[in-house]
Amino acid sequence: MTIATVLAPRGLRGELKVRIETDFPERFARLTRVYLGPEHLPFDFEGFRQYRGHGLLKLKGCDDRTAAEELRGMDVQIPLEEAVPLGSGEYYVHQIEGLAVYTEDGAPLGVIEEVLFTGSNAVYVTHGPRGEVLIPALKDVVLEVDLEAGRMIVRLPPGLLD
Repeated sequence: MTIATVLAPRGLRGELKVRIETDFPERFARLTRVYLGPEHLPFDFEGFRQYRGHGLLKLKGCDDRTAAEELRGMDVQIPLEEAVPLGSGEYYVHQIEGLAVYTEDGAPLGVIEEVLFTGSNAVYVTHGPRGEVLIPALKDVVLEVDLEAGRMIVRLPPGLLD
């Protein structure tokens, strides 16, 4: 599960500037190991601090700017079993992506391919018979999420498909 993305090196000692992609930044204090990139390269965790809206991450073995530069763009991941438990009606992005979306009348809208985070609420990007449809992740809109069936039922705001 992705919890951050490496944006750039910071400084000369291998520190990484990361975009935090979790609602639980306090999780960084408990980390011992993270995995980077598509190959899931293991790194022991040395430290984390928040800085100007981003995170600064220090990993064992990443000791200079050159080593840090090689990690640019990589996702910082943890195993799913280390995920913070969520409350009822809360979902991780990886659970939402891939769900088939239907209106409350049963009309298919497509499959959620991406979750965008805006200032006020998340937006589900779906692609299907109507092309791309952007669905606001609001309680009034999302009526049901059935992970076992792989579907979401929504009540679209008036004019959304116009």
